[in-house]
Amino acid sequence: MAVITISRGSFSGGKILAECLAENLGYRCVDRDVIVERAAAFGASQEEIRNALMEPPSFWDRFRHKKYVYLTLVQAALTEEVKTGKAVYHGNAGHLLLKGVSHVLRTRIIAPVEQRLAMVQDRLKMRREEAVAYIRKTDQDRRKWTSYLYGVDWGDPSLYDLVLNLECLDIQEACEIIGSVARQRAFEETPESQAAMADLALASRVRAELVIHPRTAGLEVDVEAREGAVTIRGKVGSRELVQEVQEVVWKIPGVSGLVLDETAH
Repeated sequence: MAVITISRGSFSGGKILAECLAENLGYRCVDRDVIVERAAAFGASQEEIRNALMEPPSFWDRFRHKKYVYLTLVQAALTEEVKTGKAVYHGNAGHLLLKGVSHVLRTRIIAPVEQRLAMVQDRLKMRREEAVAYIRKTDQDRRKWTSYLYGVDWGDPSLYDLVLNLECLDIQEACEIIGSVARQRAFEETPESQAAMADLALASRVRAELVIHPRTAGLEVDVEAREGAVTIRGKVGSRELVQEVQEVVWKIPGVSGLVLDETAH
C-alpha cells in the first residue's frame, strides 16, 4: 500500500496521470485542494494557504513566519491524509514533505515543451507567445519556490525514485510503469515504514497545534517523534511559555513523552 507523489511542471499531464494511477491501483487521488481544505480545518484561511503555496520567494521575504505557519499546516494536513497508505498525491512538494518514509514512491514527470504549449493554448485560450511566457514563468517560480522553502533544486533527479519523460510515452503507458514500480517490494509498507509515517504525522501534528495556539503561535521549532515520544528543539523562552507548550502537546492524542531541548536554535 504505497503512497505515490507526482512532481511535474504545469500542464505536464500530472493530474490525468494521478487519476489513472488511482483508478488502476484502487488508491485515493489527492490534490492540492484537498490538502488546503484539510489544512484550513486547523483554523486558517483556505485562500491564504492556497496563496502561500503559489507566492514567489520575494513575498515570503517579508512574511517569514507566515511561511513557517502555512507550510507547517500543509505538512500536517498531507501526512494525516496519506498516513494510511493507498494514495496518489499530485500537489506541491509531496516528495519533500513526506521525506524519510520508504513506502513513498517519489515520481517526477517531464513532458515535451510543445506538448505543454498545446495544452496551455487549448485550456487557457492563449496565443503561442503567451503560452511560452506562461510556462517559462510558472516553471521558474516553482524552481525558485522549492529552492527558497526547502533549499533544493526542484529538477534534481536524486530527489525522486522514478523520473519519466512523456516524449515517447503516453499517459496510459506511464501509468502502467509507475503502477508496476509501486507494487515492487521496495515500496511495500513494512512495520518500520509505517512507524516512520506515524512518527512524521505526529511530529507534524505537534507543530501544527503549536502554530495555531494563541500563546505559542510565534514559535518556530523543530519537532521529532518516535513511538509517541516527542522532542522539541528550539528556543521557547519563558517558563510560562514552556508550560504553555507542554499543555498544548500533552493534549495531542498519541503523545507519550515530551522533551524540550532549548540548546538547539
